[in-house]
Amino acid sequence: MTISKPANKPARPFFSSGPCAKPPGWEASKLATESLGRSHRAKIGKSRLQLSIDLIREVLQVPDTHRIGIVPASDTGAYEMAMWTMLGARPVTATAWESFGEGWVTDAVKQLKIDPNVIRADYGQLPDMASIDQSHDVLFTWNGTTSGVRVPNGDWIADDREGLTFNDATSAVFAYDMPWDKLDVTTFSWQKVLGGEGAHGVLILGPRAVERLENYTPAWPLPKIFRLMSKGALAEGVFKGETINTPSMLAVEDVIFALDWAKSVGGLQGLMRRSDANAAALGKIVADRAWLGHLAADEATRSKTSVCLTVEGADEAFIKKFAALLEAEGAAYDIAGYRDAPPGLRIWCGATVDTADIEALGPWFDWAYQETKA
Repeated sequence: MTISKPANKPARPFFSSGPCAKPPGWEASKLATESLGRSHRAKIGKSRLQLSIDLIREVLQVPDTHRIGIVPASDTGAYEMAMWTMLGARPVTATAWESFGEGWVTDAVKQLKIDPNVIRADYGQLPDMASIDQSHDVLFTWNGTTSGVRVPNGDWIADDREGLTFNDATSAVFAYDMPWDKLDVTTFSWQKVLGGEGAHGVLILGPRAVERLENYTPAWPLPKIFRLMSKGALAEGVFKGETINTPSMLAVEDVIFALDWAKSVGGLQGLMRRSDANAAALGKIVADRAWLGHLAADEATRSKTSVCLTVEGADEAFIKKFAALLEAEGAAYDIAGYRDAPPGLRIWCGATVDTADIEALGPWFDWAYQETKA
């Protein structure tokens, strides 16, 4: 049976896994601009940076025990800042089941040369987190953006752990409820579930991480943008809107808009409901098609944000053509899987995507599959 080109397109065909879709109703003209062209050290600049920190705390429900700072270089900068300033005090276990986790392993092994214990799993699978030695510092990714695999919860983290937990949560925060008492270091960028702009990272430190910073000096040199200590004390200004280097105030205003939008849809619970609904809608599309599957077979560890799909018989060229067809039609943008992952599709189901747009993808998938096979 020949499948006709569908008539109904997603209203917003933005399914990239980063930068992700802007919040519904976003327009550049709606951003506050009073801080633009002003020094980030001026009262207005610091107040807007502090407001973004306060809104992050409110929406994510981060306890007062944890400090929140805006740092350079997106999630990568935030995570490497934590690694460079805190690792080396105890043994390290590094986990990897996708590209970014593998990147932290490379940093630990080749750059910091700390010889970590490495626990790996193939794309689509999660390693045995319960087997991790809790006397070690632990590097892990809560939600594998490139594999569609997530940590289901923090139950594997011991309350009496000796090491620190380093949580790369860039595709997880604002879509899952984070167990803050179990997380010593958490990092993310604004460009994922919030639909904000890239280039800025967020670093959240629990009291045990602060204690490490105050009582441990790493053996290696630290670039200026990694330095969280000043004159023997924690640089508290970083956690009060006094950034280490010059931020984009336009990006700051953009994330304030996104956080206000998040509050308008019910805060963290509302954001999680939206992500859950999107993932469920995509799951129904997959279930109705024998040629589609989930890279993460275990639903308990399947991402609800960066959902990675397998396509029967597809190689890299097939996926490239499939995605190009949908992009040319304005039906779906940026849905090819990550370059290092097995050939497949990757659909962002975070909260800034509307469920109706996910639902509209099914007939377009059918059409593109037919056209690509032909």
